[in-house]
Amino acid sequence: MAGDGVPMSDKIREDTARRLDRAMGSLGTAAMARMEERLAWYRALSAEDRSWVGLVAQAGIAAFVEWFGHAGEGRPTPSIEFFGTAPRELKRSVSLQQTVDLVRIVVEVVEAQVEELAAPGGAELLRHAMLRYTRDVAFAAAQVYAREAEARGSWDARLEALIVDALVRGQVDDGLHSWAAALGWTSAPVVVFAGYAPDEDPQSVIDGLRDKGRRLGHELLAGVQGDRLIVIVGGADGVKDAARGVVARFGPGPVVIGPEVPDLHAAASSARAAIAGLRAAAGWPDAPRPVLAEDLLAERALDGDEDARAQLVENVYKPLAGTPLLDTLATYLEQGTSLEATARLLFVHPNTVRYRLRKITELTGYQPTEGRSAFTLQVGLILGRLSVT
Repeated sequence: MAGDGVPMSDKIREDTARRLDRAMGSLGTAAMARMEERLAWYRALSAEDRSWVGLVAQAGIAAFVEWFGHAGEGRPTPSIEFFGTAPRELKRSVSLQQTVDLVRIVVEVVEAQVEELAAPGGAELLRHAMLRYTRDVAFAAAQVYAREAEARGSWDARLEALIVDALVRGQVDDGLHSWAAALGWTSAPVVVFAGYAPDEDPQSVIDGLRDKGRRLGHELLAGVQGDRLIVIVGGADGVKDAARGVVARFGPGPVVIGPEVPDLHAAASSARAAIAGLRAAAGWPDAPRPVLAEDLLAERALDGDEDARAQLVENVYKPLAGTPLLDTLATYLEQGTSLEATARLLFVHPNTVRYRLRKITELTGYQPTEGRSAFTLQVGLILGRLSVT
């Protein structure tokens, strides 16, 4: 017992607390100097962020001094309020591991001066208090970052849904770029996939897709809209690379790939083609999975897709209009792709028909002698004729 009736341990604690209180300024300064010396990530921060980190360190030391001053074993759990000193942006700049580094530095600074800071006989008491405090603060930091991650995850999910919805609706404006920038989207080129969602929790599907994309080195956005699953892949080395790991995550049914576009701004056209292809895919039951939206132009056109109709007129009818190739193609298709019948009706040699068919393939990209191509050419011819009437 101390002379005034106060237990000796409490007296030592009070004296140590007063010493700590007087040394707070020098402890903070020493902690900042050691962070500058030891932590490369701290040196890389902006001046404003370094200032905020310093304030957090000072607040942490002050919180320890206040906590230590409570007498008895029933003193409260260390407060985590000092983590609220920093703005939300700093918590994005400084990771949990870096926060642990910061706490470790502060502990080292205090531990290095325990003998000077503690009242006589109080060194072990102070060390024990530091161990408990830093343990509880480490847990507190983890809780803060977990809450931030949860809030950020929810916000990012909303942004992702907004981007997917905007691209599906074709509403590409400055807002889209702002949302993409907030998610850190920088990848190009971009490919859009459309298919049916599996019978699973939508968020689990999206999380699984995003994890797969990260493993493949792709950026990925996804959204479930009703029974549809829309996936936007950025940074892939071509359509085949983009399809890896993505197609398997769709539910049963067709998966349609929109054309590759240079950036997210242009992805609305890819999304439009993919969704139109998904609607029209029932017209080609034997289509491969996945199938390119370009390979469904005829079905899309018959389903009322104006983009597909315009593309077929541009790619099929216009290159042949005003040349003998147009009559040759029309006759060849009308005669059931019979070379001899076409030659008789046109009063030309069969070799002339063969030559013209090869030219048609060169100009349109479709081979009249192949079934799917012949069908697409037939639809393109009809649409072309209708466009000039």
